[in-house]
Amino acid sequence: MARLNSTADLRRIITEPRPATRSKILDALDEQSIEFLKRCPFALVGTTAEDGTIEVSPKGDEPGFIRVEDPKTLLIPERVGNNLAFGLTNVLTNGKIGMIALVPATGETLRISGTAEIYDDADLVASLSSLGKPALLAMRVRIQHCYFHCARSIVRAKLWDPKAWPAPGRISFGKIIAPRIGESAEVAAQIDANVESAYTTRLWQNS
Repeated sequence: MARLNSTADLRRIITEPRPATRSKILDALDEQSIEFLKRCPFALVGTTAEDGTIEVSPKGDEPGFIRVEDPKTLLIPERVGNNLAFGLTNVLTNGKIGMIALVPATGETLRISGTAEIYDDADLVASLSSLGKPALLAMRVRIQHCYFHCARSIVRAKLWDPKAWPAPGRISFGKIIAPRIGESAEVAAQIDANVESAYTTRLWQNS
């Protein structure tokens, strides 16, 4: 198997898209995109660090949490989380952003790329409240390109087919963290209990 070293190598295997396919790439949201975002409760947001490292952060909230200011501009609320803030730091570093928005039971996904800025304006974060809780910050995204991705990957994965889902599982953060800080299995169990509490009784509090 040979390694590909150029776009010419790539295009020998994956041919150029048809003009009709390229025509779906827009520079602003259309009516379908806006309606899709009104129903969207979850998105994956990609950013790039100064050293080129790529981070992808999950963002989830009530449907419509990604607010459309206008066809070229989005507002995304920042909620409480793990405080690592990799994505936010990257936005402050270079402002580049890409995202994929998903709607449950819908095969198509919405891809958006552009630039972003972060705001802490009191009125703005209050306007992005959820269940009475204002956003910590607001990210304003200026859209450069957006388009719907076809449903093939979702269909192949059977992502929205409950009959194809594996049994529910849970990651043990305790098993990851405790050995790395020189702690015992008892501390690992305490960490897992704390995580469970964050999912249930402290969903709106910082970890």
